[in-house]
Amino acid sequence: MALNHEQLIQIYQDLHQIPEIGLEEHETQAYLLNVIKQFPQDFLTIKTVETAILVHVTGTVGAKTIGWRTDIDALPVAEQTGLPFASKHPGRMHACGHDIHMSVALGVLSHVADVQPANNFLFLFQPAEENASGGKRLYEMGALDEWRPDEIYGLHVNPQLPAGAIGCRQGTLFAGTCEIHAKFYGKSGHAAYPHLANDMVVAGASFVNQLQTIVSRNVNPIESGVVTLGQFHAGTIGNVISGTAQIDGTIRALTQKMNAHIQRRVQTIAQGTALAFGCEVDLDLHQGGYYPVENDPETTAAFIDYMQDRSDVTYIETEPAMTGEDFGFLISKLKGTMFWLGIDQPYQLHSEHLAPKTEAIDKGIAAIYGYLSTRDQTLA
Repeated sequence: MALNHEQLIQIYQDLHQIPEIGLEEHETQAYLLNVIKQFPQDFLTIKTVETAILVHVTGTVGAKTIGWRTDIDALPVAEQTGLPFASKHPGRMHACGHDIHMSVALGVLSHVADVQPANNFLFLFQPAEENASGGKRLYEMGALDEWRPDEIYGLHVNPQLPAGAIGCRQGTLFAGTCEIHAKFYGKSGHAAYPHLANDMVVAGASFVNQLQTIVSRNVNPIESGVVTLGQFHAGTIGNVISGTAQIDGTIRALTQKMNAHIQRRVQTIAQGTALAFGCEVDLDLHQGGYYPVENDPETTAAFIDYMQDRSDVTYIETEPAMTGEDFGFLISKLKGTMFWLGIDQPYQLHSEHLAPKTEAIDKGIAAIYGYLSTRDQTLA
């Protein structure tokens, strides 16, 4: 029997209490496995890879494989919701809604496991979305090779949409991200003798200022990009010239082409700054698996048409978001679609106060299972 409302709410509350950081989701994995093993097992095959779980559902025909991905990790956030089922792990919280994601995935899987589908299904419970590009990691390990999906889907909760509403769009849903880590090495010295030192506060400041010209002067005005530098660390006291400067930030862009273009400009400016100030620079541009989530035209058109036609679904065409998601790597390799599921909250994702409205779970399962059933009827 498919999971009922009471069971789903209990699962959500249980998962909310045991948040774990990426690649440390051992308790979460054990809990998920326990639930999954209570489903009919006649055509299920379960495999674990590190803290990931892959559940293959063998279809009667098996002409293709339909994938569903959910992330399972949490954030290093101290919860302040006041919920009676708040996190039991100090300094850890499901502040990005992955507990909702997992609950919905289990609900959908419970339906698929009830009656053998025509096609194969793969449910991927993926670790480390927040911190270690878990999707890319699994893909490059070959974890999906045996049961490679022909199409794959995933969701992310959205506090700004009504609970249970579905938001999607053709093209880019989430931006691709890239971390900037730059360290400049000069020569420290006495503040009274600047000619005997090489001041990295000045070099770093020049680097910061020049990076602000990338979006304004190197990005097509009708396209999008963001370069934000959030940290600048240099020096220890006001009368000592700093010999080092550490600068950290992020790049956001709506296409991988634009992200790569901005990365090249950051590299050029870093090298030019080092040359201009006679110093050394170590530059680390780390993108990992956080590619733009660029939805596939065919699967996304089918998804949007289905959601618009359902009278019990509130469908909303959404704008691109500059947040990052490592599902972008998976759909750079596999055809697929990501969408939003509304949870109606005054707080943003990653807030210590985030407390999703749980009616989103049942509504999400109904809409998603309905759509995936239509994909199961297509045998090519």
